[in-house]
Amino acid sequence: MNSSSENLEFLAGKKAFLKIKEEGLKPEMVKVIAGAAGGPKWLVLNHLDRVIFSSWLKNRKKPLFLLGSSIGAWRFAAASQNNHQKAIDRFQAAYLDQRYNSNPGPEEVTLETKRIMNGFIDDRKINEILHHPYMRMNIMAVRSKWSVSSDKRLFLAFGLLAAMLFNIIGRRLLRFFFERALFYDERTIPPFWAMDDFPIRRIPLKTNNIKKALLSSGSIPIIMSGVDNIAHAPKGVYRDGGVIDYHMDLPFMGQEEGIVLFPHYKDLIIPGWLDKKLFWRKPSLSNMDHVLLIAPSKTFIQSLPRKKIPDRHDFWHFKGRDTERMEYWQTVIKKSERLGHEFIEAVETGKIRKLIKPMRCVK
Repeated sequence: MNSSSENLEFLAGKKAFLKIKEEGLKPEMVKVIAGAAGGPKWLVLNHLDRVIFSSWLKNRKKPLFLLGSSIGAWRFAAASQNNHQKAIDRFQAAYLDQRYNSNPGPEEVTLETKRIMNGFIDDRKINEILHHPYMRMNIMAVRSKWSVSSDKRLFLAFGLLAAMLFNIIGRRLLRFFFERALFYDERTIPPFWAMDDFPIRRIPLKTNNIKKALLSSGSIPIIMSGVDNIAHAPKGVYRDGGVIDYHMDLPFMGQEEGIVLFPHYKDLIIPGWLDKKLFWRKPSLSNMDHVLLIAPSKTFIQSLPRKKIPDRHDFWHFKGRDTERMEYWQTVIKKSERLGHEFIEAVETGKIRKLIKPMRCVK
């Protein structure tokens, strides 16, 4: 059996590695699916999401906990609707059609983000998400403390600079600037409920707060306006969940057993948004114990236009050339079909037992 994969990497924490090495990967083994922040990077996962949610998990009965930060939460908001494929179609179309002035301010970006949301979520879809037979939606955001609660650019920039400096000293010092906010499906308590390495606010998802929860989860500081007046949430300004949980380094399974499936655009975990340049900042070994990270291979990425996955810099690179940007993104989405096909082949044939490797870059 071939032990190499051309387009996908399968990287696992210790417990997940041993389990999958012995038994392969079956849908019922997965208890949590994680989705990272990262803006347009999600486009390379488009067909992987489609295959996982519309095909591989179609006969699921037991609760499946979806934990998304920023764009990860938006992906799961589409996947949690009754017709996953059509919901992802609508999300994809609205997302690709982003258009901005040459130098957009937070108000313009926030307005465009709301347009995207309204393009694939209405009142009926909210009801589907909150009453899905087995999917349990969980959204990560942050609640800003006083030093980073203003949307006045100078004050916010100063607060973020202080947060950045504190974060260099130690990640947990971010608690002086932000609290975690977990918006959760109250039908079933998730296994990651007890995470406590940061102060946390736990807020039940309701029909009258899910849109603001999603908006806050993707509201990048300075780029977008903060979100306030969220129903059922403590007063305050809520921002992008990626500030603390960029790729998410947290105890996904708590004291429970099971696999955390993590379709990811990168072959490593960067804990927080402010850790992107901190090469020494790695996720906890114990937090990654149950994680199976599925990521595009370097060979696959080299096959893409511009030899990279989409990112926010594309808006600047293609400034004034939205049609070219959309064509580039469409090409990446089309090529991502290979990732979906390769995942299904790996799990259905048992080939994944030969393909899986220990996760790198953990402490």
